[in-house]
Amino acid sequence: MPQTNNLKPETRLKLSQVSTATITTRLFSRGLRNTFLHGLKPLNTNGKQLVGVAYTLRYIPAREDLDILSAFTDYDHPQRLAIEQAPPGSVLVMDCRGVDRSAAAGEILMTRLERRGVVGMVSDGSVRDSGNIAAMDFPVYVKSSSAMINLSLHHAVDINVPIGCAGVAVYPGDVMVGDADGVVCIPSHLADEIATEAYDMESLEAHILRRVQDGASLRGTYPPNEETMRLLRLEMDGQQ
Repeated sequence: MPQTNNLKPETRLKLSQVSTATITTRLFSRGLRNTFLHGLKPLNTNGKQLVGVAYTLRYIPAREDLDILSAFTDYDHPQRLAIEQAPPGSVLVMDCRGVDRSAAAGEILMTRLERRGVVGMVSDGSVRDSGNIAAMDFPVYVKSSSAMINLSLHHAVDINVPIGCAGVAVYPGDVMVGDADGVVCIPSHLADEIATEAYDMESLEAHILRRVQDGASLRGTYPPNEETMRLLRLEMDGQQ
Protein backbone atom coordinates (compact mmCIF):
# COMPACT_ATOMS: atom_id res chain seq x y z
CA MET A 1 0.00 0.00 0.00
CA PRO A 2 1.36 3.48 -0.86
CA GLN A 3 2.48 5.43 2.18
CA THR A 4 3.15 9.09 2.92
CA ASN A 5 6.46 9.98 1.33
CA ASN A 6 8.65 12.99 0.81
CA LEU A 7 8.08 14.97 -2.35
CA LYS A 8 11.27 15.90 -4.17
CA PRO A 9 11.83 19.68 -4.20
CA GLU A 10 12.16 19.74 -8.00
CA THR A 11 8.91 17.78 -8.35
CA ARG A 12 7.09 20.11 -5.98
CA LEU A 13 8.42 23.14 -7.89
CA LYS A 14 7.32 21.81 -11.28
CA LEU A 15 3.88 20.86 -10.02
CA SER A 16 3.45 24.32 -8.52
CA GLN A 17 3.84 25.80 -12.02
CA VAL A 18 1.47 23.58 -14.01
CA SER A 19 -2.31 23.36 -14.20
CA THR A 20 -4.56 20.56 -13.06
CA ALA A 21 -5.82 20.46 -16.66
CA THR A 22 -2.36 19.57 -17.94
CA ILE A 23 -1.82 17.03 -15.18
CA THR A 24 -5.11 15.25 -15.89
CA THR A 25 -4.15 15.06 -19.58
CA ARG A 26 -0.81 13.45 -18.75
CA LEU A 27 -2.53 10.99 -16.41
CA PHE A 28 -5.14 10.27 -19.09
CA SER A 29 -2.33 9.42 -21.52
CA ARG A 30 -1.35 6.65 -19.07
CA GLY A 31 -4.88 5.28 -18.88
CA LEU A 32 -5.85 7.01 -15.60
CA ARG A 33 -9.28 8.56 -16.15
CA ASN A 34 -10.58 9.11 -12.60
CA THR A 35 -8.09 11.43 -10.92
CA PHE A 36 -9.90 14.79 -10.75
CA LEU A 37 -11.93 15.45 -7.60
CA HIS A 38 -15.02 16.81 -9.32
CA GLY A 39 -17.13 19.43 -7.58
CA LEU A 40 -14.51 20.80 -5.19
CA LYS A 41 -13.55 24.44 -5.46
CA PRO A 42 -10.97 26.62 -3.69
CA LEU A 43 -12.46 28.50 -0.77
CA ASN A 44 -9.55 30.95 -0.93
CA THR A 45 -9.16 33.34 -3.84
CA ASN A 46 -5.50 34.25 -3.43
CA GLY A 47 -4.46 32.06 -6.36
CA LYS A 48 -2.00 30.05 -4.28
CA GLN A 49 -1.30 26.67 -5.86
CA LEU A 50 -1.77 23.60 -3.68
CA VAL A 51 0.93 20.90 -3.87
CA GLY A 52 1.52 18.26 -1.21
CA VAL A 53 1.31 14.60 -0.28
CA ALA A 54 -1.98 13.21 0.97
CA TYR A 55 -2.56 12.48 4.65
CA THR A 56 -6.09 11.15 5.01
CA LEU A 57 -9.03 11.16 7.41
CA ARG A 58 -12.12 9.00 6.89
CA TYR A 59 -15.59 9.78 8.22
CA ILE A 60 -18.57 7.44 8.42
CA PRO A 61 -22.15 8.50 9.20
CA ALA A 62 -22.67 9.76 12.73
CA ARG A 63 -24.57 7.78 15.36
CA GLU A 64 -26.56 9.62 17.99
CA ASP A 65 -25.28 7.74 21.04
CA LEU A 66 -21.62 8.28 20.09
CA ASP A 67 -21.46 11.64 18.36
CA ILE A 68 -22.37 14.01 21.16
CA LEU A 69 -20.71 17.32 21.98
CA SER A 70 -18.64 15.84 24.80
CA ALA A 71 -16.85 13.62 22.25
CA PHE A 72 -14.58 16.59 21.52
CA THR A 73 -13.29 16.66 25.09
CA ASP A 74 -11.22 13.63 24.09
CA TYR A 75 -7.95 14.97 22.69
CA ASP A 76 -7.43 11.59 21.03
CA HIS A 77 -10.58 12.02 18.94
CA PRO A 78 -9.55 10.90 15.41
CA GLN A 79 -10.35 14.30 13.89
CA ARG A 80 -8.12 16.06 16.42
CA LEU A 81 -5.38 13.45 16.03
CA ALA A 82 -5.39 13.93 12.26
CA ILE A 83 -4.95 17.67 12.72
CA GLU A 84 -2.01 17.11 15.09
CA GLN A 85 -0.37 14.28 13.14
CA ALA A 86 -0.56 15.41 9.50
CA PRO A 87 3.12 15.98 8.56
CA PRO A 88 4.50 19.36 7.44
CA GLY A 89 4.29 19.58 3.66
CA SER A 90 1.26 17.30 3.52
CA VAL A 91 -2.34 17.94 2.49
CA LEU A 92 -5.05 16.72 4.84
CA VAL A 93 -7.65 14.98 2.67
CA MET A 94 -11.00 14.23 4.32
CA ASP A 95 -13.48 11.63 3.10
CA CYS A 96 -16.90 13.00 4.00
CA ARG A 97 -18.79 10.69 1.61
CA GLY A 98 -19.84 13.77 -0.36
CA VAL A 99 -22.05 14.90 2.53
CA ASP A 100 -21.74 18.66 2.98
CA ARG A 101 -24.74 19.47 5.19
CA SER A 102 -22.44 19.59 8.23
CA ALA A 103 -18.89 20.90 8.35
CA ALA A 104 -15.82 18.67 8.39
CA ALA A 105 -13.81 21.33 10.27
CA GLY A 106 -13.62 25.01 11.06
CA GLU A 107 -11.28 27.98 11.41
CA ILE A 108 -9.46 26.85 14.56
CA LEU A 109 -8.51 23.49 13.07
CA MET A 110 -7.47 25.05 9.75
CA THR A 111 -5.32 27.53 11.66
CA ARG A 112 -3.66 24.71 13.57
CA LEU A 113 -2.90 22.88 10.30
CA GLU A 114 -1.38 26.03 8.81
CA ARG A 115 0.78 26.69 11.88
CA ARG A 116 2.06 23.11 11.82
CA GLY A 117 3.27 23.46 8.22
CA VAL A 118 0.53 21.47 6.52
CA VAL A 119 0.07 23.05 3.08
CA GLY A 120 -3.69 22.67 2.60
CA MET A 121 -6.93 20.78 3.19
CA VAL A 122 -9.20 18.98 0.74
CA SER A 123 -12.65 17.59 1.55
CA ASP A 124 -15.69 16.43 -0.38
CA GLY A 125 -17.73 17.94 2.45
CA SER A 126 -17.86 21.49 3.79
CA VAL A 127 -16.28 23.80 6.36
CA ARG A 128 -17.75 26.27 8.82
CA ASP A 129 -16.27 29.74 9.46
CA SER A 130 -15.81 29.86 5.70
CA GLY A 131 -15.38 33.62 5.48
CA ASN A 132 -12.47 33.63 7.91
CA ILE A 133 -10.88 30.56 6.31
CA ALA A 134 -11.17 32.20 2.90
CA ALA A 135 -9.08 35.10 4.20
CA MET A 136 -6.27 32.78 5.33
CA ASP A 137 -3.17 32.15 3.25
CA PHE A 138 -3.99 28.45 3.36
CA PRO A 139 -5.53 26.57 0.41
CA VAL A 140 -8.81 24.84 1.28
CA TYR A 141 -10.86 22.93 -1.30
CA VAL A 142 -14.39 21.89 -0.37
CA LYS A 143 -17.80 21.18 -1.83
CA SER A 144 -19.53 23.98 0.08
CA SER A 145 -19.83 25.70 3.46
CA SER A 146 -22.07 24.82 6.40
CA ALA A 147 -22.49 26.15 9.93
CA MET A 148 -23.47 22.73 11.33
CA ILE A 149 -21.01 20.95 13.62
CA ASN A 150 -19.52 17.83 12.07
CA LEU A 151 -20.79 15.56 14.88
CA SER A 152 -24.31 16.01 13.55
CA LEU A 153 -23.56 13.88 10.48
CA HIS A 154 -19.92 12.70 10.60
CA HIS A 155 -18.05 10.21 12.76
CA ALA A 156 -14.25 10.22 12.31
CA VAL A 157 -12.84 6.69 12.32
CA ASP A 158 -9.61 6.20 10.36
CA ILE A 159 -6.40 8.16 9.86
CA ASN A 160 -4.01 7.77 6.94
CA VAL A 161 -5.79 4.93 5.19
CA PRO A 162 -7.00 4.71 1.57
CA ILE A 163 -10.15 6.80 1.15
CA GLY A 164 -12.57 7.97 -1.49
CA CYS A 165 -12.83 11.74 -1.90
CA ALA A 166 -15.22 13.21 -4.48
CA GLY A 167 -15.33 9.81 -6.16
CA VAL A 168 -11.55 9.47 -6.48
CA ALA A 169 -9.38 6.89 -4.69
CA VAL A 170 -6.76 8.69 -2.60
CA TYR A 171 -3.97 6.70 -0.97
CA PRO A 172 -1.64 8.08 1.72
CA GLY A 173 1.36 9.56 -0.06
CA ASP A 174 -0.44 10.35 -3.31
CA VAL A 175 0.28 13.87 -4.53
CA MET A 176 -2.52 16.42 -4.46
CA VAL A 177 -2.36 19.44 -6.76
CA GLY A 178 -4.97 22.19 -6.70
CA ASP A 179 -5.62 25.33 -8.73
CA ALA A 180 -8.63 27.42 -9.75
CA ASP A 181 -10.24 24.44 -11.53
CA GLY A 182 -10.03 22.11 -8.54
CA VAL A 183 -7.88 19.25 -7.28
CA VAL A 184 -6.20 16.31 -9.00
CA CYS A 185 -4.69 13.25 -7.32
CA ILE A 186 -1.44 11.87 -8.75
CA PRO A 187 -0.48 8.32 -7.71
CA SER A 188 2.69 8.63 -5.65
CA HIS A 189 4.84 6.42 -7.89
CA LEU A 190 4.05 8.61 -10.92
CA ALA A 191 4.60 12.03 -9.35
CA ASP A 192 8.12 12.69 -10.61
CA GLU A 193 7.36 11.60 -14.17
CA ILE A 194 4.04 13.42 -14.39
CA ALA A 195 5.63 16.62 -13.03
CA THR A 196 8.28 16.60 -15.75
CA GLU A 197 5.83 15.69 -18.51
CA ALA A 198 3.34 18.36 -17.44
CA TYR A 199 6.03 21.02 -17.14
CA ASP A 200 7.36 20.23 -20.64
CA MET A 201 3.84 20.12 -22.06
CA GLU A 202 2.98 23.57 -20.70
CA SER A 203 6.24 25.01 -22.03
CA LEU A 204 5.28 23.76 -25.48
CA GLU A 205 1.68 24.93 -25.19
CA ALA A 206 2.80 28.43 -24.18
CA HIS A 207 4.43 28.74 -27.62
CA ILE A 208 1.37 27.25 -29.33
CA LEU A 209 -0.88 29.73 -27.52
CA ARG A 210 1.19 32.66 -28.78
CA ARG A 211 0.80 31.39 -32.34
CA VAL A 212 -2.97 31.11 -31.93
CA GLN A 213 -3.07 34.59 -30.41
CA ASP A 214 -1.23 35.81 -33.50
CA GLY A 215 -3.93 34.34 -35.74
CA ALA A 216 -2.71 30.82 -36.56
CA SER A 217 -5.44 28.29 -37.35
CA LEU A 218 -5.72 25.07 -35.37
CA ARG A 219 -4.86 22.89 -38.35
CA GLY A 220 -1.18 22.08 -38.13
CA THR A 221 -0.84 24.15 -34.94
CA TYR A 222 -2.86 22.40 -32.26
CA PRO A 223 -1.87 19.65 -32.19
CA PRO A 224 1.33 20.70 -33.97
CA ASN A 225 2.36 18.87 -37.13
CA GLU A 226 5.98 17.96 -37.84
CA GLU A 227 6.85 21.30 -39.41
CA THR A 228 5.26 23.28 -36.59
CA MET A 229 7.07 21.11 -34.04
CA ARG A 230 10.36 21.80 -35.80
CA LEU A 231 9.74 25.55 -35.63
CA LEU A 232 8.57 25.36 -32.04
CA ARG A 233 11.71 23.51 -31.00
CA LEU A 234 13.81 26.22 -32.64
CA GLU A 235 11.88 28.89 -30.75
CA MET A 236 12.22 27.06 -27.46
CA ASP A 237 15.94 26.37 -27.98
CA GLY A 238 16.46 30.04 -28.77
CA GLN A 239 15.00 31.04 -25.41
CA GLN A 240 17.28 28.79 -23.38
